[in-house]
Amino acid sequence: MGSPVTCTFSILETLVQNQPPKHRHQQSNEMSAMESKVIEDLKNALENLDLVSAVSIINIKYLEDTNKIPLNIAITGESGVGKSAFVNAFRGIDNADERAAPTGVETTKPESYPHPIYPNVTLWDLPGVGTSKFPADQYLKHSWFENVDFFIIVSAGRFRENDARLAQEIKKMDKNFYFVRSKIDNNLSDAKRSQTEYDEEKTLQKIRENCIEGLKEQGVASPQVFLVSSFDLHLYEFRALQDTMERELPSHKRDVLILALPNICKSTIYKKKEVFRSQIWHYALLSATVEAVPIPAISIVVDVGILVKVLQDYLFGFCLDKRSLEKCSSSTNTPLDELRAMLNCICCGKDVTKELVLLMLKSATVLLIGLAAEEGSRWIPFIGIPIAAALSFTTIYKFLRSNLNELSVDAENILTKVLAIK
Repeated sequence: MGSPVTCTFSILETLVQNQPPKHRHQQSNEMSAMESKVIEDLKNALENLDLVSAVSIINIKYLEDTNKIPLNIAITGESGVGKSAFVNAFRGIDNADERAAPTGVETTKPESYPHPIYPNVTLWDLPGVGTSKFPADQYLKHSWFENVDFFIIVSAGRFRENDARLAQEIKKMDKNFYFVRSKIDNNLSDAKRSQTEYDEEKTLQKIRENCIEGLKEQGVASPQVFLVSSFDLHLYEFRALQDTMERELPSHKRDVLILALPNICKSTIYKKKEVFRSQIWHYALLSATVEAVPIPAISIVVDVGILVKVLQDYLFGFCLDKRSLEKCSSSTNTPLDELRAMLNCICCGKDVTKELVLLMLKSATVLLIGLAAEEGSRWIPFIGIPIAAALSFTTIYKFLRSNLNELSVDAENILTKVLAIK
């Protein structure tokens, strides 16, 4: 029979490998390699009795670093086409928000706007291309663009020569770019007033074809144009833009983008849920690793600390935190209590504290028994640590998975309410 450490990691390897498949955006072989690396590093740390390193391997190296992956998105185009409004909409905030990019003001230098929840995601509102200060052929020679992941070229009308030249220069840099035709809501309102027999789909098709034709005339091969209204991202083609951006990003930045996107449809919420679900095993593994620490009750303290952090992340990611619910209440003219009555998870709209997590654990009797069992079993000679580690892994995993499922449903209910008002 092997050592307690060997037995522990034999169990943990089996638990990790038996987790459900990761979400469709991740390569299974890539994730498998990362899981193996985590297990191997942890095993080496514990065999050397380096418990501090064992915990930091997951908590710092694999979790915090993942949450700090930078994503830089450049929003560009000519002046006055609605770049700032698009920056704000993408970040999920109103133009009147104190954190918003100012609209109706000409941008004279690149302005950075961090995402309000994920500061590692930055949107850059760039000066209008083709101005005297920023001619198209010099535009991309500035050092601003070295770390940009992709560009969104915005126009409120037909794309012009400067837009096409900019796209061609971006292509030379081997970076992705997307054409966004903005202010579609204004175009449709004008069409309703001027057309005797108004047909929204035909109007949209005409706008799209006009943009594509103009870009082809300027030498852009096979251009793809997305029709967007910054005031109604759930309408028209922002979802198609979102899917395209996800598909063309490197896998390690794809999840970063998904979590930063505003909740415009149930598909977005589902994708966020899958990203969060794919991270649960990290937290469960961290909890199991702490079981090797020979200090009474420390595992429960750490477990509750883990749950506080992760549940708070879920609330912000699904826009179920207090500030987001208050914003939803104001925008839909719905009393806050009425919104809360639609929600099932008791942590929605609250500050997640240790006391609240303990209350949630008490309501989940089986999981609470699991926490107690792991604390007791760890003192069984030789086999106590492996058993406690397995119990800890399973308890944390089930608790987070259950609450994640509940919160994703709550997010869908809030979205349904918002879209019904719009």
